[in-house]
Amino acid sequence: MKTVVNIFKSLADETRLRLLMLQQGKSELCVCDLMHALDMPQSTVSRHLAYLKKSGWLHDRRGGVWMYYSLKKDLDPWLQAQLGPVISTLAGDASCRADQERLTFPISRPRINPPVPKKDCQIRSDRDIPFRVASVLASIC
Repeated sequence: MKTVVNIFKSLADETRLRLLMLQQGKSELCVCDLMHALDMPQSTVSRHLAYLKKSGWLHDRRGGVWMYYSLKKDLDPWLQAQLGPVISTLAGDASCRADQERLTFPISRPRINPPVPKKDCQIRSDRDIPFRVASVLASIC
């Protein structure tokens, strides 16, 4: 009985419902994509994603510094049966449609360029090695 209560508690929040709606039909989404779609801070989105994962809805994967979330592929049939009517009801909601539209536009992530040292700089110690690496990277790019 407690499991059923926890499952319905996980669906009792608008943000979590919007997250599930965004995940529907997608292979996986990065937290930053979800932040952009919901127009919410990272801490809020991550907290709700963790709750959905703990409740059995989502699977997560770390890729470097990024976290990716997707609906569980082996989602319990009972959970899948609960999700179907919820998704079909939310499909007509204006905020969910707006979330989907924001998700379709790519996020412009800033490119991080390492600092490039001056040409006449000499490496004087081990602490200057990162500048040598930066100059090699700059000449390649």
